[in-house]
Amino acid sequence: MYTGEKAGRKKRRRRTTARIKSTGWGKEKKWKAGICAAALLLVITGLYAFKEMVVFASPENPEVEAAANAQKEAEKKDVSGNELLPEPEASPKESKSIVPLVVVDAGHGGLDVGCMEKEVAEKDINLEIGRRVKKRLEDMGFQVLLVRDQDEYLAKEERVEIANNLMADAYVSIHQNTYEGSDKSVGGIETWYDGSDATRDSKRLARLVHQETIKSTGAAERELWDIADFCVTNQTGMPACLIETGFLSNPTERELLASPEYQEKVAEGIAEGIRLFFRPKTMYLTFDDGPSERCTDMVLDVLKANDVKATFFLVGEYVEKYPEVARRIAREGHTIGIHCYRHDYGELYESAESYLADFQKAYDVILETTGVEAKLFRFPGGSVNSYNKEVCGDIVHEMTKKGFIYFDWNASLDDVVGDYEPEQLISNARATTLDRKKVVMLAHDRVLNTALCLDELLLQFPEYRIKPLNVHVKPVQFTLPDEK
Repeated sequence: MYTGEKAGRKKRRRRTTARIKSTGWGKEKKWKAGICAAALLLVITGLYAFKEMVVFASPENPEVEAAANAQKEAEKKDVSGNELLPEPEASPKESKSIVPLVVVDAGHGGLDVGCMEKEVAEKDINLEIGRRVKKRLEDMGFQVLLVRDQDEYLAKEERVEIANNLMADAYVSIHQNTYEGSDKSVGGIETWYDGSDATRDSKRLARLVHQETIKSTGAAERELWDIADFCVTNQTGMPACLIETGFLSNPTERELLASPEYQEKVAEGIAEGIRLFFRPKTMYLTFDDGPSERCTDMVLDVLKANDVKATFFLVGEYVEKYPEVARRIAREGHTIGIHCYRHDYGELYESAESYLADFQKAYDVILETTGVEAKLFRFPGGSVNSYNKEVCGDIVHEMTKKGFIYFDWNASLDDVVGDYEPEQLISNARATTLDRKKVVMLAHDRVLNTALCLDELLLQFPEYRIKPLNVHVKPVQFTLPDEK
């Protein structure tokens, strides 16, 4: 971590002491400072017992920063090691290349060592990983600025100023952690971002960097913190996060972090997280069997709060029952498709003619209620199921001839298969995506637990951009019997 940047208990104690000293109180006031410090210590001790332990590395040390700044001023050098520093007349963002510029910040440097364990210095590990991240990102086609590419000091404010002047597109700061207690088994990866500013999309960047680095290293997953009050996360004008890739106080992690092979794994995860931030995969979130009296509105509320558009395959008889809900779906910009008029498999799939008659009735109801001329549809049970094997080919032929497009799915919450709790529905969705580049996710907006888990579900897929289906999307379709 940066000297002066960790928001830990030790840091807070030192900051409190510094403020007291700066007030100019006389000796007769010192006893008050002692009481304040003791009271603060009691509060912190209470919080420590109440909450799960949080550990931090490199608490604030103004003396180190002052000495490093003085040395830098004396040397009068450009310590960035880059040729991307902006001229005073920097071009506006509109004129930049469309290739994203990523600032990679190897924390500490020079006299600012960071944490040190058994001759292994944080500043050196940060730099080695930073160099590897830079190379990987450049191989992916990104522009990359490594704020320091040698063992020299650069103040955190200067690092931020460089990124802001360049109008960079993302900022990732690399650090190591340490634990000062007796338990040296404390380990794992934790990542920080400023959760008070939702405008920069730092949360998604942090989630991706955190998620992918854990995946690439197999390291223990610690917290994803939204309470960062660091200069590099709060003063940057672009999405920013800070990752601590391990604990140097943990002998096993220290040995790994000092090895080039493991550094490469860490760099792989960080770079992949950044890549997915700028080049996400695509998910089409779809809901069948609605609208419902209660759950569809709950689903729509979550989608609206997260600025997500989805696709609803509606049932005609429920549109007649809940017309205002159907109109809300259309009004809020979601795609409307047709599921059926009545969800009766035996009647629906009795023949191609019975399916077409049911479809026409659903089409008319949806058009009259919402004003939407639906072109997309989904077969109840999917295009191939145990009820329609004899007629599915004929139905597809007739529907295609009429200009309609059907969509099946390649991932599912399995929310109508069993009585699953919300957490299990999310797990089902995760397990069935199989890391595909294009996912059509099946859900049902008549299931209460689906509505209850939706907000968390959206958070669990930061690597995907969620979009509504349209006629230009290549459909995901099951293989018809006559195509096998």
